[in-house]
Amino acid sequence: MAALHHPDIDDIELVYVLAALGHPARLQIARALADGVERYCGEIMPDVPKSSMTHHWRALRESGVIRQRRAGRKLYLTLRRDELDALFPGLLDIVLTEPVGTR
Repeated sequence: MAALHHPDIDDIELVYVLAALGHPARLQIARALADGVERYCGEIMPDVPKSSMTHHWRALRESGVIRQRRAGRKLYLTLRRDELDALFPGLLDIVLTEPVGTR
């Protein structure tokens, strides 16, 4: 299997982070990872087809929002919270907090 590309912290750009988080499914994925717990990709939005999720994971990974780790045939996801907080202080606090009245 090919190695997964994760941008270095110096290569993460705000415009790509915002674009990745601008999609409702990707925002939901990031919110699911906001507690800092690594999760198996199948746990997040299990009712969405894997082919759709693969696209979203790639967009989040390539923008620098998440890390993916292979373990056998499974992929595990974590939010790059510390790195993003260092680059863009307060951004994740604003973006990942669900506004009142949105449900």
